[in-house]
Amino acid sequence: MWPDKDLDFVKLQDDSAGLHFGLAANGKLVSVISLFIEGDRAQFRKFATLQDEQGKGYGTRLLQFTLDEAKRRGARTIWCNARASKIGLYRKFGLQETGDGFQKEGIDYVILEKAL
Repeated sequence: MWPDKDLDFVKLQDDSAGLHFGLAANGKLVSVISLFIEGDRAQFRKFATLQDEQGKGYGTRLLQFTLDEAKRRGARTIWCNARASKIGLYRKFGLQETGDGFQKEGIDYVILEKAL
């Protein structure tokens, strides 16, 4: 997600409250995602796939698992902060832009959500 940054850059204070999933292929961790559920709302964060493994369906499988897991755990809505350049992937899963966005480290983000 941030290959040029130190690992501490992606750590969040509430990481211990999340569920963290990974997908391995050929014995190598290739995709990761974190899920945070508060009441009936869930947020996924830190969704990343190794650059040389993108386009192989790993992220798609992991995201679908995460959406299903959020619903299974009682979430009725899920949202994320997505890089504006990647919203096409999220639209395939039914996430829609809320109209809100921001910039971090020079990268544009949009907030997406969907009912589960």
